[in-house]
Amino acid sequence: MQSRFKAKYNIRKGDTVVVIAGDDKDLAKPRMVREVLVEECKVIVEGVNIITKHTKPTAQNTKGGIVKKAAPIHISNVMLWDAKAKAAARVKRERSNGKTVRISKKSGETL
Repeated sequence: MQSRFKAKYNIRKGDTVVVIAGDDKDLAKPRMVREVLVEECKVIVEGVNIITKHTKPTAQNTKGGIVKKAAPIHISNVMLWDAKAKAAARVKRERSNGKTVRISKKSGETL
């Protein structure tokens, strides 16, 4: 994604999110974000969009074989999980003490 400015997202590495669209959609099961790919507008979520990759034997991996790994999904298909409300929640940003904090619109808690 070539753009003039770097996009800002409310989702960061280590957040708990729920998948709201796609094959792995589950609004009641929170999962952990492993990585945020800002340039591609995608996130890698633990246990979501698992692909099988066939690998050749190499010096490091002498056996080779089939490896299962998580592939990225679009960032619009996940939503932050609010632990207090036990549901997915939209987020607003506010500045406090010179830092930007994310606040859940559902419960008012900081994330």
